[in-house]
Amino acid sequence: MGKIYYLMGKSASGKDTVYKRLLKARPELKEYIMYTTRPIRDGEIPGVTYNFTNDNGIEEFRRLGKLIESRTYNTVSGPWTYATVDDGQIDPDNGDYLVPGGVLESYVKVRDYFGKDKVVPVYLEVEDGERLLRALKREQSQPVPKYKEMCRRFLADSEDFSEENLKKAGIVLSYDNSDTDKCVESILKLMDPDR
Repeated sequence: MGKIYYLMGKSASGKDTVYKRLLKARPELKEYIMYTTRPIRDGEIPGVTYNFTNDNGIEEFRRLGKLIESRTYNTVSGPWTYATVDDGQIDPDNGDYLVPGGVLESYVKVRDYFGKDKVVPVYLEVEDGERLLRALKREQSQPVPKYKEMCRRFLADSEDFSEENLKKAGIVLSYDNSDTDKCVESILKLMDPDR
């Protein structure tokens, strides 16, 4: 039986970097590409970074009974939906998967859908000041920086990943990503304790 390693953390906690490093270190891990209605960012590739869709696409998955979870954020640019869809990408009986889920709410629904014995939480933490600096640097690199949205996400994450919510979700272990090399090594030990 395979495992679904569910990577999550607050914005700018380094999820994308850790995700890529884990895939490089463990090429046998299978990927899952999430769905979103948000606009594509500079440098993102449809079907690689995200499966970009629209509200009608999300509703069609819901109608077909394939929508595992979705969440809509009222951003400064309008509503953006992110979703996990049972579209055949994940078969936990056939290998290990790495899912760049992002948020706690999504993790809980995926865990409940596939089962607690199959979904392993991988929660990244970074000190808030460092996260804010990372978020600012990333936003400054965009052709049209969206600073208001960056701030909204930063503040929302404090509530979403509160100690109370982490406890309710059963998250007792976190991975400090202030040093990415050490963080990745710790996660690889989780995946392979004999490492």
